[in-house]
Amino acid sequence: MLRTTAALVLAAQLLHAQPATAQATLLEAENATISQGAVESNHPGYTGTGFVNYDNLTGSYVEWTVESAEARTVDLILRYANGTTANRPMNVAGTLVDFPGTGAWTNWRTARVTVALNAGANLVRATATTAGGGPNVDSLTVAEPGQTDWSVAVVESTMARYSPAQLGGWGYTRGLYLWGQYLVWQRTGDPRHLQYIKDWADRFVDSSGDISSNFSNLDSMQSGNILLALYKETGQSRYRTAAAKIRNRLNTYPRTSDGGWWHSTSDSRQGQLWADGVFMVDPFVARYGAWVAADAFTRTEPAKQLEIYYSHLNRTSGPAAGLLYHAYDQPGGLTASWVKPSLGNTNGISWCRAIGWFGMAAIEILEIIPADHPRRAALIAMLRNLVPAYATWQDPATGRWFQVVTERGNAGNWTETSCSAMYTYTISRSVERGYVDPSYKVYADRGYQGVLAKVSTGSDGRTDIVDISEGTNVDDVFSYYFNRARPVNDFHGLGAFLIMNEQLRRTT
Repeated sequence: MLRTTAALVLAAQLLHAQPATAQATLLEAENATISQGAVESNHPGYTGTGFVNYDNLTGSYVEWTVESAEARTVDLILRYANGTTANRPMNVAGTLVDFPGTGAWTNWRTARVTVALNAGANLVRATATTAGGGPNVDSLTVAEPGQTDWSVAVVESTMARYSPAQLGGWGYTRGLYLWGQYLVWQRTGDPRHLQYIKDWADRFVDSSGDISSNFSNLDSMQSGNILLALYKETGQSRYRTAAAKIRNRLNTYPRTSDGGWWHSTSDSRQGQLWADGVFMVDPFVARYGAWVAADAFTRTEPAKQLEIYYSHLNRTSGPAAGLLYHAYDQPGGLTASWVKPSLGNTNGISWCRAIGWFGMAAIEILEIIPADHPRRAALIAMLRNLVPAYATWQDPATGRWFQVVTERGNAGNWTETSCSAMYTYTISRSVERGYVDPSYKVYADRGYQGVLAKVSTGSDGRTDIVDISEGTNVDDVFSYYFNRARPVNDFHGLGAFLIMNEQLRRTT
């Protein structure tokens, strides 16, 4: 048996994690050697095909073989459930570990212990030490010391907080979050994660593919990406039919005189282009062409829209050159109260998340369109302006970015987590793809550390992400943005975090 090099640290007591230096290894309990226990699946929430229910006696155990290329120290993380009120301690690789009650057999928690592995095969055994046996054990994860798979932790915490029926209505914040969960599922293959996404979407899409929305604004179209993902993964035509309703709505959706889709069809927003809007619909159109039906529209519109928006929102001079204004209002017709004619009919303020949406949209479209696309060079040129501007305005103290990007010295300003995740993602992918110089990687690394500093595990064993701005309209005064509420675990931040973390855990 192995001897530990540090005491047990429960996951509920973890505060902040450093980026992973190596991929964690997940070993399912049902595939291990089992003595005096059985594989069962009657309590939902497990990973793989089931969990091990220990016999109620001393000495029952589960044993895994852990391979290591060299002698090293690792953390062993056991995922378990204990529906009783009694502690069920076990000897885990030589250390006595407490497994207190979790409130129900469907409530899964983790416990962690640090051990020294030898080079080669190591036997890791978790043995019950009381007559009550061990808890139900779902899996063992072998990770670098202190390493947490924060993507999985955020997904598991969100699924525990909300059933698909409770997650919220059709809208871009849920679509953003679920797209992040889809990326996590693509890596882990956990069927519960995809099923959760499907169960949410099935609240809105009936068996014939009908979906009850008139799609009168770009925000309402973002969750179409979830429909495309489900069509791609399940092959069910109803998701394609529902997605086609969004695609076809764009045939008659109103545009500015130079072809930009209005942010909304409501009277108060006629002719307005918000930087947010490019992420709400353009990646969807590109994916629709790639995954469902390609035509001239899907080939040209996504990149074209980015160019149009960029032509109105890009800041071309001064220390903020390369950043974007939040929104533009085409002259004529109704005029928004926030319009600054001297600043190109924009609102004159660079709100951080709006610029983050834009950067992510450019990245996502470049991932989809072909290498010889005629507008590809233009999109890369945008990133070559945007990434240096991100770098210029990064807060050197925290690695994050401010709610109003250019107001670092304003006492009312604060570093915002969702945009910091978006900027970090955009910089990292731009470096990875060679769109910008490799020297910009340091800004992504600092951003990653800055965002991770806003993620923690509470006493309930669930993750919390803080300092996320709520949904935001357009204004022309700093105080409006400074005073936005900051709900803990706001879905803007959860989704942006997952997208960023899946990128950075792979490239850091």
